[in-house]
Amino acid sequence: MPSRSDDHRPRPRATGRVTLDDVAREAGVSRITASRALRGQRSVDPSLARRVRDAAQRLGYVPDPAARALASARSSHVIVLVPLLSNTLFVDLLEAVQATLMPAGFQTLIGITHYDRDEEEQLLRSYMAHRPAGLLVTGFDRSEASRRLIAASGVPCVHLMETTDAAGVYSVGFSQTAAGRAITEHLLARRRQRIAFVAAQLDPRVMQRAEGYRQALRAAGLYDARRELLNPQCSSIALGAQLFEQLMAQQPDTDGVFFCNDDLAQGGLLAALRLGVKVPHKVAVAGFNDLPGSDQMWPPLTTVHTPRREIGAAAAGMLLALMRGEPVAKPCVDVGYSIVVRGST
Repeated sequence: MPSRSDDHRPRPRATGRVTLDDVAREAGVSRITASRALRGQRSVDPSLARRVRDAAQRLGYVPDPAARALASARSSHVIVLVPLLSNTLFVDLLEAVQATLMPAGFQTLIGITHYDRDEEEQLLRSYMAHRPAGLLVTGFDRSEASRRLIAASGVPCVHLMETTDAAGVYSVGFSQTAAGRAITEHLLARRRQRIAFVAAQLDPRVMQRAEGYRQALRAAGLYDARRELLNPQCSSIALGAQLFEQLMAQQPDTDGVFFCNDDLAQGGLLAALRLGVKVPHKVAVAGFNDLPGSDQMWPPLTTVHTPRREIGAAAAGMLLALMRGEPVAKPCVDVGYSIVVRGST
């Protein structure tokens, strides 16, 4: 199709806003074809879709989300609720979600729950008014009112970071309990018998890791509740150093420590250096999540690698299928985890 000169391009309306009709005329297609192409629907021929996108880019077209929601009873927005953005784990996950959804014509509305059920409920009530196309939520721990909101909305929903076999529930994650058990078994294999569990935040996934720790030690006949150090404060390097010092003062014969998150473990390693506690000779140290910097600690930190980018991409892909009305072969996807063995154990 010959290109149009600037003099013959559609003029914007009095409002100054380029409309979908303008894009359709510029691309030489019907309005409904232009709409479907910009929403990323697969029913549109790829060459037509490319022509529509090129026309929209030339004209500087920006879709009106309110009009789209009214026309379709759904917007092009996907709500993503995560506990924090101060944790690299959730930043990695969000980047993968956005990289999957944007090419399909969907934008993300991010809500931060701060591990607070009431705050999550408020976010859901606010965001549901925008008629979202889909919903990604972290885990399964939420208020009954939030569960009812999600169920009554009819909005496709996928759960992140955990798995379930419950009928009609979609999830992408891994077993936090199994991962906690596996890293504790690794410490046991290193002939550690007085292993402590040090945790902060104490959200449901942390407590599932704690359960895995208990299972491994009970199976070995070595569980000692006095070696659990649980602190409700937010996880941080500074808190990890503080808790390691507290542990060494209270249980000086401890020969292994499983920190529930890598930032705590990083702080523990720094405190060990200050205290002259040799790692791993006197105390083996393990973390969880394989966060940036863990491989640069001294000694480098042994940890559980959690595939958060894979979780984000797989969950967003599953949600795309649900939003398009396509069948989902596996409603529960377990992406697994891996133990990364380094010098600290």
